[in-house]
Amino acid sequence: MISNKTYLRSFIILALVLVLCFILNISLGSVYIPLKDIFNSIIGVATEQESWQYIIQNYRLPKAFTAILVGSGLGISGLLMQTLFRNPLAGPFVLGISSGASLGVALIILGSSLFGGAFALLMISKWSIVIAASLGSFLVLMSVMVVSLKIRDTMAILIIGLMFSSITAAIVSVLSYFGSAQQLQQYIFWGFGSLGNLSWNELGIFFIIYIIGMVLCISSIKSLNSLLLGENYAKSLGLNIKKSRLTIIIATSLLAGTITAFAGPIAFIGLAIPHMTRQIFNTSNHKILLPAVFLFGAMVMLICDSIAQVPNSDYTLPINAITSLIGAPVVIWLLVRKRKMIF
Repeated sequence: MISNKTYLRSFIILALVLVLCFILNISLGSVYIPLKDIFNSIIGVATEQESWQYIIQNYRLPKAFTAILVGSGLGISGLLMQTLFRNPLAGPFVLGISSGASLGVALIILGSSLFGGAFALLMISKWSIVIAASLGSFLVLMSVMVVSLKIRDTMAILIIGLMFSSITAAIVSVLSYFGSAQQLQQYIFWGFGSLGNLSWNELGIFFIIYIIGMVLCISSIKSLNSLLLGENYAKSLGLNIKKSRLTIIIATSLLAGTITAFAGPIAFIGLAIPHMTRQIFNTSNHKILLPAVFLFGAMVMLICDSIAQVPNSDYTLPINAITSLIGAPVVIWLLVRKRKMIF
C-alpha cells in the first residue's frame, strides 16, 4: 500500500518536471532567444529585441498552453472511457467524436466540389474549421447520448460509437474522391494536428469549455471508482448508472471534441497516457489518477511538441507523428517491464 506522502512526493516531482518542460518548450524554435529574455518576456519586462517579445507572447506561450490543455484533456478523456467501458483499448475518440469532427471539416474543405460555391465561401474564416468540427462532433455526441438513454449495455454503446465512426469515415471517403488536389492537401494538413494556430482569444474560448469538462470529470470521481467494481456492484452502492454514464460521456465529448476542433485529431495521447500513469502510480483510485493523468499528459504533450519543432530549424513536424513515434515504444517498454496491465 502506497502512502499519501509518497503520492504527494510524486505529484511534486511531476509538477516540477512539467514546469521544466514548459520552459524548454518556449525556449525552442526557429529563432534563438536567450533564456534571460524569455523570462523577461514572461514577467512583462522588455526584451533585447522587440521581435522576441512578439514571438514569445503571441506564438510560443499560446502554443505551450495549448499543449498543456490538449495533453491533459485527451489523457483524462481516455481515462474516463477506459473506466466506463472497462476496456484498455478505449480512447477519447471511441464514441466517434473525432470522426464527427473530421466529417464537419471535410464538408467545409471538400464539400465545395459537390455542393458548389456556398461551402467555398465558408473557407474565408478561420473559425469555419473550428465551428464545423464542433458541430460534427456535437451531432455524433447527440446521437450517442440518445442511444445511451435507450440501451442498458455499456459495451453496446461502444460498438455503436465505432459504427458511427465507420459511417462518417465512409462519407469523408466519398467527399475525398470528388475533392481537388488542393482541397485534399488542406484536409490532410488539418489531420496532422497543430498546436500553434491559436490566438489568445481562441485559447480563452477553448479554456472555458475545457474547464466545464474538467468540472464534470471531477464530479464523476466517485462514479468512476464505483464502475471499476462492475455496474451491478455500483448499483448496489446506490449509483445511478444512466446519469453517471451520461455525465462521463458529456465530459469526454466536451474535452475531446473541443480539442479536435481547435487542434485537430491528436493520436496516441488519450489511449496511452492513462496506461503510462497507472504503471507509474500503481493505483486504480481516480482521486489519484485524475490529477496524475493531468500532469503526465500535459508533460508528455509539451515534450512531443518540443521535438516536433526541430530546434534551430524552420521545419515543424506533424505533432500526430511525434506523439505516436515517441509514445508507443515507451508504453510497450513499460508494459513489458511490468509484465501486467493495471486496470
